[in-house]
Amino acid sequence: MQPKPTSLQRFQIILANQHRIAIVIKIAFIAAISVAFYFQDLTLVFRNALSDEATYHIIAIPFLFVYLLYRKRKMVNTTLTQPPSQGSSNFFTKNFDLLAGVLLCTTAILTYWYGSYTFTPIEIHILTLPLLIAGLVLLFFSHQTLKQLAFPLLFLFFLTPPPTEILYGAGSVLSDLSAHASNALISLFGISSAITSQYNSPIITITRPDQTLMNFSVDVACSGVYSLIGFVIFAFFIAYITRHAKLWHKIVIFALGIPLIITLNILRITAIIGIGYLNGEQLALQVFHAVGATVLMFIGTLILLIATDRLIKPPKPILSPPIYEKPTPLKSKLTKVDLTKIVAIAITIILLLTIQAPVFALTQGPAQILTQTPTGLQPNTQTLPLPILPNYNLSYMYRDTNFEKVSGQDASLAYAYIPTNRSQPTVWVAVEIAQSTGPLHRWETCLVNYPLSQGLQPRVTQLDLRDIQTQQNPPIIGRYFAFQDQTQNTNQTVLYWYTTATFQVDNQTEQKHVKISLVTYPTDINQISEHEALLLPIAESINTMWQPIKTWTTMALALSQNGTALVSAVIAILAVVVIIRFYMYRQDRAALRIFYGKLSKQKQQIAEAVKNAKKQGNSTKQGIADELTKLTGVKVNPEALQNDLQEAQNAGLIQRTLINRNDDPAIEYRSNLP
Repeated sequence: MQPKPTSLQRFQIILANQHRIAIVIKIAFIAAISVAFYFQDLTLVFRNALSDEATYHIIAIPFLFVYLLYRKRKMVNTTLTQPPSQGSSNFFTKNFDLLAGVLLCTTAILTYWYGSYTFTPIEIHILTLPLLIAGLVLLFFSHQTLKQLAFPLLFLFFLTPPPTEILYGAGSVLSDLSAHASNALISLFGISSAITSQYNSPIITITRPDQTLMNFSVDVACSGVYSLIGFVIFAFFIAYITRHAKLWHKIVIFALGIPLIITLNILRITAIIGIGYLNGEQLALQVFHAVGATVLMFIGTLILLIATDRLIKPPKPILSPPIYEKPTPLKSKLTKVDLTKIVAIAITIILLLTIQAPVFALTQGPAQILTQTPTGLQPNTQTLPLPILPNYNLSYMYRDTNFEKVSGQDASLAYAYIPTNRSQPTVWVAVEIAQSTGPLHRWETCLVNYPLSQGLQPRVTQLDLRDIQTQQNPPIIGRYFAFQDQTQNTNQTVLYWYTTATFQVDNQTEQKHVKISLVTYPTDINQISEHEALLLPIAESINTMWQPIKTWTTMALALSQNGTALVSAVIAILAVVVIIRFYMYRQDRAALRIFYGKLSKQKQQIAEAVKNAKKQGNSTKQGIADELTKLTGVKVNPEALQNDLQEAQNAGLIQRTLINRNDDPAIEYRSNLP
């Protein structure tokens, strides 16, 4: 039988349990609040990631984030049990973490609401997630904990979908590079090939042994940009977690990753073309789909891991390595202040969730817009999904099946409002439907940004580009884009917006993303403003017909409409708080300098020895004792320094600082003197 624990042991067990319970409650609360507030955004992001190859990498972010937290668990746990650092005892300094935490959370929430009133809500929403978590960490723990969690929180920024402008820009450069490099490689093997261009994408044409021609289009999807984006994240991750690596090692690891994935993609394209040359187009396409961005990213990551393991070796053992102190764990418990914070934040978030609006306007959707037929989904031409307008005849025009295949949309339908008065312009309506927002490309990206990214002059000249509110409540922000087509010498105006609609297909309800575009062709560029005035009422009528499910409260509208001013005010307050904190820090340093001048030579030598030991990279008791021996000429025993170091720490001359030694916490001494 085991002996019964003593009273002291039972007390220590109770304290340890209280500490674990307190930490688990705080961390679980932060996680629950973050997920609850961003639930609809995260759902949309991961749903898009499952269906859009450009954002596949987002699926891996939660797993990498959890691993980073696991790697930092000892460091984080140590900061949770460390006493507050010595310093000024005034109220402002003692409560700086609390003030900064409140202001960070407020900034995140106000920016979130501002994003809901813009044309790109999901991107702005996700960018505020790390800010909110950082603020909550400061509220419940300290800046030391936030310092240890800085990189994992920064990693959450990768949850933001990459802007299409950057995606197309990088993709076009890579497609051109990959096409020319692959063409050069297959020419070395004696395969007759040539490069042409179609729709701004390079095409490699090879002549097979039977003298037939095979074309391989190296567009954005084939350029390797999707795998490159994901691989950059993994290279960034690997460089950070690599042990025994200096900063320049990590930079080299990250830098080598980019040409590695580009080279792998060139070899992939070359191999696929070679398979097509020998075995035909069908097998080449099968290999192309099998070896996609995900496989390429996995192979590149594996190669980088092996290379890192081979190139970076552990440092040679030092004969007399510094012996660092281990932090003394101090057990914490859930206090009344913590409970007050939990209740206050929970009430605030619940109130915000009651007025939270959907990322995109959520509508009932029109009557059955698609019907299931033996040949697949077909548009319903009997009941049109657009309102009947006075002085217009509404007609269904066509379905662009070719564009659906290229873009990955479920449906791309065209309608027309033909005016009864022939002097008025016809208003074309494009309704594009997809499972995610990825295939619903922006007009200005396709017509302007994409050609520019390839070093080509766009065939259109942009005349106007603005965000316009197409509905008051719920607010729907559209984008008005006017341009002149130089090849056809025509003017075109487009007013388009996004929504999320519920459709019925064979009595089954499906929620899909929709882009609605209103298009006109002014005969003169001076008519652009007139056409804007023409399109806005039609947009409002369409939004009304599509029956918004949820309207915004007055508070939600006020927060969103005044988001810029509110966020600017809070950031200004945060800046003032930081400036005041820095000013007080400088005052404390000045007072410490005066205090140091009044100390005895023996105490001054203690502070000087700590500073010198830090310069030598051995700021331990042994290192301080060695430096003190040099200063005094008398052999100093490290254990005899304990009282002197404690007195210097109480006086604010030095401090015991938590350091990270390969994710293992240790204590070193640092001087507070300038």
